[in-house]
Amino acid sequence: MAHKAGFVNIVGNPNVGKSTLMNQLVGERISIATFKAQTTRHRIMGIVNTEEAQVVFSDTPGVLKPNYKLQESMLAFSESALQDADVMLYVTDVVEKPEKNAEFLEKVQKLDIPVIVVINKIDLSDQKTVAALIEKWKTVMPQAEVVPIAAKAKFGVDAIMARVMELLPDSPPYFDKDQWTDKPARFFVTEIIREKILLYYDKEIPYSVEVVVEEFKESEQQIHIRAIIYVERESQKGIIIGHQGVALKKVSSEARKSLEKFFGKHIYLETVVKVDKDWRNSERALRSFGYNPE
Repeated sequence: MAHKAGFVNIVGNPNVGKSTLMNQLVGERISIATFKAQTTRHRIMGIVNTEEAQVVFSDTPGVLKPNYKLQESMLAFSESALQDADVMLYVTDVVEKPEKNAEFLEKVQKLDIPVIVVINKIDLSDQKTVAALIEKWKTVMPQAEVVPIAAKAKFGVDAIMARVMELLPDSPPYFDKDQWTDKPARFFVTEIIREKILLYYDKEIPYSVEVVVEEFKESEQQIHIRAIIYVERESQKGIIIGHQGVALKKVSSEARKSLEKFFGKHIYLETVVKVDKDWRNSERALRSFGYNPE
């Protein structure tokens, strides 16, 4: 039996459940998935290996009209996903109208590869509404298959995986069979710390934050990590640290627990807050944070 392998890219607007679907498909907690939009900032690959196949899933930032240079970079990550996919999963939900972000959708409509429109969060709707949405999406994307799911509840996820396996081309594997992501360990440290900041702080603060791992020393028993939390202004630094450092201690403690679960080792985590003025609009800063790979 021939071996199958290919790239399955997950695209769509912000907050429709792309990262949750990715995590369910891959079986590892690869993409941070919170209730806040614009959580994912990079393309993140999660690799599923079986004896007969290798599926390289790719989660992307939500498609949005950029307001600053960071969002331009995020949009570039999403658009790059249109160029190298063997199968495309276009994720929407029961609230979103098919007309939203028509420009990006038009690019998906022109793809000459199998496209599956995934209608997520059907557990938040009723059968009649979902049936009408399916028909509407079949009109908008006549070349695509339309599959309703509830990713958080794992409903329909196995059906997506089975269909993806059928659609993959015959190919040798692209990565080693024991590899489950293209990202280094440091990347997941920054994502986990950023997730806790997204959950713990309000309004603009989480979106003004970037995390950089300055030190990652691993031994058999433990990992020593020193992370820098960058903000754009001095006032934000004060909010992140909190009165007598209470807020930062809380975030660091929650991040350490998640990191210990992720790596299966004792974690010593040191966090420092620094200001890099207006980094979201600085090409130098974005390049140093890995948003402009060129």
